Parts: sequence; C-alpha cells; structure tokens
Amino acid sequence: MDEALHERVREIVAAIPPGSVASYGDVAELARAPSPRLVGRVLAEDGSDLPWHRVLRADGTPAHHLAQRQLELLRAEGVLADGRRVNMRQYRWDQAEVPEEPNLFD
Repeated sequence: MDEALHERVREIVAAIPPGSVASYGDVAELARAPSPRLVGRVLAEDGSDLPWHRVLRADGTPAHHLAQRQLELLRAEGVLADGRRVNMRQYRWDQAEVPEEPNLFD
C-alpha cells in the first residue's frame, strides 16, 4: 500500500464526526482504496489515535473482538445499537461527495 492511500484512509476516518458511523466500504470508496479490508488493516496497524470505533461492517456490526468496547464508545457519542447492530440508515455519516483532489481535506 502506498503512503498516500494510507494517509487518505486515516484522514477520512479522522473526519467522521461524533454521533456518526461509516462502514469499511464507505471509507474505502472515499479513499479510492481497492478493498474495505485495506481500511481494516490501516486501522489495526495505525489507527489507535483515530476514532476507529466509528467504522463498522456494512451491516452495522462491530468486529467480534472489539464489539463491547466499540459499542460503549459509540453509545457515549449518542449512537445506539439494537443489540449488537447499529442502524446504518440512521447513523451513517452523510459524506455524499467524493472530492476529486488527491488530498481529500486540504
């Protein structure tokens, strides 16, 4: 993975506002990453300083090994889960436009 893509993923995750969530696929699309798995890799390896908890699977569920902590952090921001699933229609980040610039937030 090139460093520019790595940084785009980090910038997009950092931009997800409190009270909102995005799927790995949403972040991948905005970053023009080839796969949502790459987003997960960036977060696993270099995401401890980011609001990683705001990124969920497309069906609104957290990763199994992070579920309790992730849902606690989201709840503290007003994102409520129905059991172990967040309603993506209700809480999905409304970031509709994908900027054309290579650096998304300059």
